[in-house]
Amino acid sequence: MLYTLYEAGYYAASPLRFAALATRDFWSSPLNPAADSELGRRLFATSDLFANLTRRYGKPDWKIDSVEINGRPVRVRPTTVWSTPWCKLTHFVRDMSDLRRAGKTEIEPAVLIAAPLSGHYATLLRGTVEAFLQDHEVFITEWTNARDVPLMEGRFDFHDYIDHIREMLRQMGPRPHVVAVCQPGPPVLAAASLMAEDREESRPASMTFMGSPIDARLSPTVTNKLAEERPFAWFESNMIYNVPPPYLGAGRRVYPGFVQLASFMSMNLDKHQEAHRRYLSHLMEGDGDSADKHLEFYDEYLSVLDLTEEFYLQTVDVVFQRYLLPKGELEHRGRRVKPDRITDIGLLTVEGENDDISGIGQTQAAHKLCLSLPVEMKEDHIQPHVGHYGVFNGKRFREEIYPRVRDFVRRMEHGLPRPKAGRTSSPASAEVVPMRPRGAKS
Repeated sequence: MLYTLYEAGYYAASPLRFAALATRDFWSSPLNPAADSELGRRLFATSDLFANLTRRYGKPDWKIDSVEINGRPVRVRPTTVWSTPWCKLTHFVRDMSDLRRAGKTEIEPAVLIAAPLSGHYATLLRGTVEAFLQDHEVFITEWTNARDVPLMEGRFDFHDYIDHIREMLRQMGPRPHVVAVCQPGPPVLAAASLMAEDREESRPASMTFMGSPIDARLSPTVTNKLAEERPFAWFESNMIYNVPPPYLGAGRRVYPGFVQLASFMSMNLDKHQEAHRRYLSHLMEGDGDSADKHLEFYDEYLSVLDLTEEFYLQTVDVVFQRYLLPKGELEHRGRRVKPDRITDIGLLTVEGENDDISGIGQTQAAHKLCLSLPVEMKEDHIQPHVGHYGVFNGKRFREEIYPRVRDFVRRMEHGLPRPKAGRTSSPASAEVVPMRPRGAKS
């Protein structure tokens, strides 16, 4: 019922939105002599804000046509190389002639970026992709909005996610590398464990987990506490709704993206309100650059997708309530998942000091699970002064986190020993204790 009401609200606001668009266009027209007056700027700003708050936010474009490598532009073409109704594997193909001109003559490591399936599109990782394109052949998982998948395509659950990761790694050839950003951590570790146990040729050469809830019992955040305090039946009764017509997936039971978005925004409501007040002020002052930056961020942030009922509820149950993976109790298709069977897949964990989604220690827990992995194939990094988003995007990611990931991938690709000066994790046989960066308050 909530989904239907949400759609009804959108269509009910359409006349007002069209009126706001007409007002915005009138007061921004160069033919209007009063457009630059204080009244004109105010009317333009308020109508523009209203139109943006009530419009539909679809799947954003990647907007990655080229990247700069060694000071030279290199053309990039996103290409789908494998797909199912639930996901497509996108390869960001770099132009070979441009790469040669940029001094790149050797084959570079192939990296699969496992994008989160938690409400936002993979384009949220645009900055992550652009960084990795400097030194890698980049592939990314682009998950489908569940409301666009017809009922006849069947279910998609937590175990289907694991199967998809395994198949995409196989599509990339022998020993690719995988980077799991946030939510994919547990299913990616499960996939790597199964592939290692089967000695598959395409098992990863390294796996990097960034702000992932490998063990959500450690340093619980507000999100973790909510999942733990509410009974499973509460999520089933209050978070799942039917997709209404005219969507292709009409009748499918989903966890709507707008519900997830409302949860995210409520955690920092004051900041979002202040951001929109600043946006209104920038428009009235004629500060187009600042207004454009605001729009660029919210065009991405407000674009959300739905999750299938079974995937969402299984994730709540497996990852946030019963903690099956860290307890050694996760089973996949009748097989117990055994991270201790991993012996030759490098492990790097990255956490943010101020992460309010995955607390410090939750990602580090992967080291404790991979007991058979030699210590020289393990690394851990806690990035000071960043929150959850800053772990995989922004200035500190580009300048401090990405170089560590790049060097780790390169080392695992060539089987090089770990530099003595680098930060290390605890020995494979020891428990990894959550650590804080020097100078941080406890």
